[in-house]
Amino acid sequence: MALKKDDIDTDPQPVGELALQTLAMPRDTNANGDIFGGWLVSQMDLAAGIATKQVTRGRSATVAIKNVSFLYPVSVGAIVTCYADIVEIGRSSMHIDIEVWISNSINQQGQRKVAEGQFVFVAIDDNGRTRRIDLQVKS
Repeated sequence: MALKKDDIDTDPQPVGELALQTLAMPRDTNANGDIFGGWLVSQMDLAAGIATKQVTRGRSATVAIKNVSFLYPVSVGAIVTCYADIVEIGRSSMHIDIEVWISNSINQQGQRKVAEGQFVFVAIDDNGRTRRIDLQVKS
């Protein structure tokens, strides 16, 4: 099935909640002078971890990273913004979709999505063992 002109999103917007924002620095570049993909994945992991704090109300750990795609290179000086969308909560685990967008100014003009992936976290206790996620709302 071919895409039609009306199927193309002409004004894409980030999905999820703002979880992390930082600045791409020269020390984080690869041999080509672009930001190293490993650095970008670490920012995505941090953003996912921040998002899990609201759900687990405690410790959690990354157990899997799925389908990370790098869409465009990131240049030094870009403002890197990670958006988190918790798409599934299980007994002890959560799946969080992370989108990375960049801009070159504080007002976010000219935003471009540069990476995406899914992170799986599990809630853990003080001994590092898996624990149940308590979804009850406290009054």
